[in-house]
Amino acid sequence: APWHLMMSLTPSRGCLLDLPWEDILVPHILCHLPLQQLLSLQRVSKSFQSLIQLYLANMRCFDSSQIGPAIPRAAFVNLLKDNEVLQQLALQNCSDWLTDRELLPVIGQNHHLHQIQLKGCAQLSRHALVAISLSCPNLRRLSLAHCEWVDSLSLRSLADHCKALEAVDLTACRQLKDEAICYLVQKCSRLKSLSLAVNANVGDVAVEEIAKCCPELEHLDLTGCLRVKNDSIRVLAEYCPKLRSLKVKHCHNVAESSLSILRSRGVELDVEPPLQRALVLLQDVVGFAPFINLQI
Repeated sequence: APWHLMMSLTPSRGCLLDLPWEDILVPHILCHLPLQQLLSLQRVSKSFQSLIQLYLANMRCFDSSQIGPAIPRAAFVNLLKDNEVLQQLALQNCSDWLTDRELLPVIGQNHHLHQIQLKGCAQLSRHALVAISLSCPNLRRLSLAHCEWVDSLSLRSLADHCKALEAVDLTACRQLKDEAICYLVQKCSRLKSLSLAVNANVGDVAVEEIAKCCPELEHLDLTGCLRVKNDSIRVLAEYCPKLRSLKVKHCHNVAESSLSILRSRGVELDVEPPLQRALVLLQDVVGFAPFINLQI
């Protein structure tokens, strides 16, 4: 409805555009329209084009997925060239073309960013993470999942400058080893959520340091971390009273003997207890759930 209203109220009618732009139109009307429609609105007239440019310059959140399956490189550069007040930046649909050349200017002029999503942006380099660490001191949430260019030096820079981090996704950042993870959690003790999934280099040393340095930890993803064993899971249970979920699927060296401690506290686990797994398997084989007297 707002979209049709705006399309019908052209400048010649003297209604919509007569409203105060910065006080009314930008914060109370345009913010309710999808970004893709706002970009189309620029073609209505030069006045509308100026209005949308003002909106883009004052936009607090930018999510590339709102524009469609793929955003052209030139469009991205043009959309954010005047913005210096971004707080949230999500670029998960830009992996085909996004490089340091496009990202670094946006990061460099936006010092209020507290949430950045770069999942799968494989063409960036370690310089992107260094730029984020130097420009975004208030960063709270960062996703670098499947960014294999993340190395220990760039992660150290992040840890040194972004100590207010609460959530970090390092899924499949395969260059990272225990030492780099230990440095991160020693500097960023406020972490509540951390993913180290699909990293065969991560082991007990990192998990134990996470436990001892991050008492506020609520979510930890260790999926596929083959070097993680029971001992570090026990340390996790001892030092992280606020833990709510733990993922250890495909961690073949983690057994129920350590998980049962967390399970008894109500921590959500992505692996079932042995008895439940056995019942499911038996049900699949015989076609019904057998009666088992647990008191025997």
